[in-house]
Amino acid sequence: MSWIKEQFYAIVNISDHIDIESTTENIKKSIVFRGINVWILAFAVIVASVGLNVNSIPVIIGAMLISPLMGPIMGTGLAVGINDTQLLKRSLKNFAVMVVISIAASTTYFLISPLALAEPTELLARTRPTIYDVFIAFFGGMAGIIESARKDKGTVFAGVAIATALMPPLCTAGYGIANGNFSYFSGAMYLFIINSLFIALSTFIIIRYLKFPFVHFADPAKERRVRRSISLFAMVIIIPSIYSGFVVIRENNFNQSVKRFLSENKSLEIGYIYDHKIDHSKKSSTLELSIAGERLSDTKKEIIFQNLEKYGISRGQVFFNENTVYDNKSNDEAVLKSIFERSDKEVAQREDIIKNLSSRLDSIKSLEIPYEQITKEIMAQHPGVLSLSLARGSEISISPYAAKNQIVAVIKWSKPLNDNELKKLQEWLSVRLNTPNIRIVQSR
Repeated sequence: MSWIKEQFYAIVNISDHIDIESTTENIKKSIVFRGINVWILAFAVIVASVGLNVNSIPVIIGAMLISPLMGPIMGTGLAVGINDTQLLKRSLKNFAVMVVISIAASTTYFLISPLALAEPTELLARTRPTIYDVFIAFFGGMAGIIESARKDKGTVFAGVAIATALMPPLCTAGYGIANGNFSYFSGAMYLFIINSLFIALSTFIIIRYLKFPFVHFADPAKERRVRRSISLFAMVIIIPSIYSGFVVIRENNFNQSVKRFLSENKSLEIGYIYDHKIDHSKKSSTLELSIAGERLSDTKKEIIFQNLEKYGISRGQVFFNENTVYDNKSNDEAVLKSIFERSDKEVAQREDIIKNLSSRLDSIKSLEIPYEQITKEIMAQHPGVLSLSLARGSEISISPYAAKNQIVAVIKWSKPLNDNELKKLQEWLSVRLNTPNIRIVQSR
């Protein structure tokens, strides 16, 4: 048994791979936001804002790799872990500078950006934290501080920067300010604060686990005061972190319960749930169900309440939106009357259309030329006809422009008619086709 313990300890032990002095110095250097770091942060914020604006995940990931946001947060966790008040003050000061620069840069971008998306899904994803965000921030922060502390640095820190996603919430907060949307701003800042708190908390835990040495003072009384101040600040980090985690877990459980209820209770026999709205702004989360169809009776509402309670949702958390429902007795006749009135109106419109089309069809038929009969009659009068072409058209005068109906007859003869015969044929065709304007063209 002791051998197994020794082997397990040899596998999980990290103390031999840690450089405490180098880690402390590197974190202290990373918290500074002056000069180059300020410009890098501002540029990274704008890149992330563009990525959020166009819903481009690769661009957002690239911005998270560029940004130096982890420094002050890990510096806060380190300061609390080693009782260093000066480092804590510097970390918090630079943390505030980091937040102000990030929000200012993103707000400026969204104020001047010509792009406006109807469904900015990547922005919306940063306005509502879930329990998964808590886990990612906490365990990502642990991976980050262990990576910073080990002697042989690898590529873990880049992955931590992507996973913990500190940059997108700040950019979303800037979007909320630029568009006057307080819900976007508050939701994004809530997510950012949760991420920051749990990264700082995980850093503090690993610092104490690795037994980083405390900062000692020459004056014992001052050292006691510093330790009390640091302990108080540690509670300020730990207690809100635990409370935030509890709130996020509660909200996540409520969301999942609502999802399961809706998947099994969309249809209500006499109506259906066509929409829902969840509100976590109050002490107790609430659910608003939008109902369509017949108005729900108290008995049917009671059945819904009982079904909701099976999923852990109390009746005091549920409200009904019945703006689109109708009363069974009062509205049935009105609905039927409306249907019949609409049907009568549609039938009358269709009859008018049919009459109109029938009239137009009759007028078109009246203009048809009986080609075969006309040909036989002309051949009876003039046996020398070889072929006949008849076409109805218009004669256009040049000055002034005017048009009148005309029938053109192209007749091919074995022997052409003289002028007198041609005139008689023209008069006969005019009477036969009831058209005064007849033009005959002879062809051999």
